[in-house]
Amino acid sequence: MPRTRTDLETIERQTLAPYAQFSADSRGRMHREEPPEWRTHYQRDRDRVIHSRAFRRLEYKTQVFLNGTGDHLRTRLTHTMEVAGISRNIARALRLNEDLTEAIALAHDLGHSPFGHKGEVVLNTLMRRHGGFEHNRHSLRIVEELEQKYPGFTGLNLSWEVREGLVKHHTAFDHPGRRRGFDAKNSSLEAQVANLADEITYYSHDLDDGLDSGLLTETQLGKQVQLWGDAARLVRREHGTLPDECRRYFIIRTIIDLQVRDVVEISEALIATAGVCSADEVRLCAKKLVQYSPERRKLNLELRRYLYKNLYFNPVVNAPHLRARQVLKDLFNHYLKNPEEIGERSRKRSTKTGLERAVCDHLAGMTDRFALQEHERCLSG
Repeated sequence: MPRTRTDLETIERQTLAPYAQFSADSRGRMHREEPPEWRTHYQRDRDRVIHSRAFRRLEYKTQVFLNGTGDHLRTRLTHTMEVAGISRNIARALRLNEDLTEAIALAHDLGHSPFGHKGEVVLNTLMRRHGGFEHNRHSLRIVEELEQKYPGFTGLNLSWEVREGLVKHHTAFDHPGRRRGFDAKNSSLEAQVANLADEITYYSHDLDDGLDSGLLTETQLGKQVQLWGDAARLVRREHGTLPDECRRYFIIRTIIDLQVRDVVEISEALIATAGVCSADEVRLCAKKLVQYSPERRKLNLELRRYLYKNLYFNPVVNAPHLRARQVLKDLFNHYLKNPEEIGERSRKRSTKTGLERAVCDHLAGMTDRFALQEHERCLSG
């Protein structure tokens, strides 16, 4: 006999910690649907995210380097997949709901504009008199409204718990605003795991891309970043002399392993001290229970400062984005003057949202390469 949803829900009750978010306890969806037969609610959410157009577009959106700069450099899609993998590993170790954690991780960057965080800054500036732009809020617009795949509702109709994870996603780059209906002090532990896995992923893998591009060097890292020096010495002690690519990979893998181990050990202790016995008790906690140790947080801040100075603000990375920022400004003004070019669906939506928001939605959905192509088409003359 195949396993049904109720069988899977029973397995969750038997294997997950009492403070995990059980799929059978979901607060449901905005639009009522028959529950899935062979999947849990969160497995359905994961599949809906993967099948969305917004998810596929992440393949051609900037992570750090402008998309198309190099075949081996990460895109927003590869970053998202790496976040999902690390999220599942941490959730599994803490006996949390892996499916919910994965669904949040896969959806967390759906709302990113083209050209990375710099593109987000441009759209926020252009929209400052019309509600601003913030990619977490836009992720919610995508899953609640903008995707058009199902006959009975707009959006993806994801569960409340996945949308909670998007509302409360907060990192050094991400500062979401408050949202009605998500007023708890905190989020599920699964959402907290996805949140921290995002940070672990982008710092560690931005190091990899920086080295691959030649903008960072192992010698410099060894002198200025303790995380790198500690991991490099550990790899050398355990594996001796390795070829360049293998050595860099193992050092970065070691950094990630050390980060994950720290998060699991510290979070397990914090959860035990808090004495929480359910997911809703977790939401009442004033402080997050999934955290680094103070020592690890200090090391991460040192790495962050190094990356900002030597990678994110490096002219080689920044110069292409200067043009990209101008592309978004030009296209925004062009579409305001020529709204017929944003498509019939966006024009219809503008009667409710205002033309500026409809244009912003249109721009935010573009990939890097499509935005550049549109700029050439609209403004080359």
